[in-house]
Amino acid sequence: MASKAKRDGAAIHPVILSGGSGTRLWPMSRTLYPKQILPLVGDHSLLQQAVLRVDGLSEFAVPLIVANEEHRFIIAEQLREIGLATQALLLEPVGRNTAPAACVAALSLVAVDPDALMLLMPSDHVIEDRATFLAAVERAAAAARTGRLVTFGIHPERPETGFGYIERGAILPGAEGAFDLARFVEKPDAATAQAYAASGDYFWNSGIFLFPAALYLGELERLRPDMLAACRGALDAAKRDADFVRLDKAAFGACPADSIDYAVMEHTERAAVVPVAMGWNDLGSWDALWDLADKDASGNALIGNVIAEDATNCYLRSEAGMVAALGVEDMIVVATDDAVMLAPRHRAQDVRRLVARLSAERRTEADTLPRVHRPWGSYETLHAGHRVQVKHILVKPGGKLSLQMHHHRAEHWVVVQGTAKIRRGDEEVILTEDQSTYIPLGTAHRLENPGKIPLHLIEVQSGAYLGEDDIVRFEDSYGRD
Repeated sequence: MASKAKRDGAAIHPVILSGGSGTRLWPMSRTLYPKQILPLVGDHSLLQQAVLRVDGLSEFAVPLIVANEEHRFIIAEQLREIGLATQALLLEPVGRNTAPAACVAALSLVAVDPDALMLLMPSDHVIEDRATFLAAVERAAAAARTGRLVTFGIHPERPETGFGYIERGAILPGAEGAFDLARFVEKPDAATAQAYAASGDYFWNSGIFLFPAALYLGELERLRPDMLAACRGALDAAKRDADFVRLDKAAFGACPADSIDYAVMEHTERAAVVPVAMGWNDLGSWDALWDLADKDASGNALIGNVIAEDATNCYLRSEAGMVAALGVEDMIVVATDDAVMLAPRHRAQDVRRLVARLSAERRTEADTLPRVHRPWGSYETLHAGHRVQVKHILVKPGGKLSLQMHHHRAEHWVVVQGTAKIRRGDEEVILTEDQSTYIPLGTAHRLENPGKIPLHLIEVQSGAYLGEDDIVRFEDSYGRD
């Protein structure tokens, strides 16, 4: 991947956090395909939008991304699609919240630039006014260079009980537009939120930060030395594979989980806030997406194959077949290939309760979409029955599945489009459209696309057990076990 602009040596290092699961945006957002890698607003995913937000400007270094290890290939592919590079993809084996994620990023940055300023951005936010955002970054950088840990406070557009707040203090000398941070406030009740919005001294807590990486590490050393030690151990023992840096699982798993606010910002004497109104939204629920969406004369946001009659103030979205709504008000309806979710808009924050129940009942719908993405392409289950399963497999040009075998199933492959290079035992064959082959149970095999167009293949599995864990890999091009 090549960056669009040379930014080496720049003072500000964007760090993009992409470890969340986005449970409140189920059923589109799943554990293995969360909201930040979905194109929920516009043509690009939220992660791509975050990267593009700081692209092409001389004051920014090439970004660093901290992500869930499970999402590494999807993220790498999305960066390739927009033609951008990263300093590295730091991969978390388990989630430990934002403070440890920022810590490993800071440790990585100071190793190459001891004076690095770190702009920490969640990957799942929308910022509609890029110019205002960049101006706020400039003000925050000036404050950070005076030895401050700066957070961005969002001018409240309404009394909001779903956000935490920041109270500003005195004007910060020598840093125009920045203030001492007086205190953080938890999510308020309606009356308190109304007072905060009217006062002019309280701002929504955006979760965006800018600070000297070395200063953040110094405050962690003072406030949370256990966290710093665990993160340093995880990075020191990390395995490096091309653009991926895989943090050591044992060391990072032992790290306490905490947010930047709780671990550092609420206890440091160096906290500052830069207020800004930049069209920010954290997309924390379907109701937030309704706020952003274009609406019809009745206040309905209609996305996809949707028909609404006598509906008012609804968010109706289909990623699959038709959704038809009649006589409903203030409702959310979201349909995917394998699930339909309905909820009153005022209960949008409670969708996570559905996901918790799905997870407790071990329902696959909590974690995966019907189309499962792999580094070589994707597959989608078309039918699952007794002793038989049918899948549509797509292999990207140059993609190669692992050399593998199965103990409990045989496979029939039919090429629908493209060219397949197949290893079956000691034999190697080339198949084109409408040709097929059979992989007996226990036979080592591999599928590869040597062509210039995607390979589409129908796979019919038969056997006593058809689970994805019945795979013995002998060789893999993508470093999977």
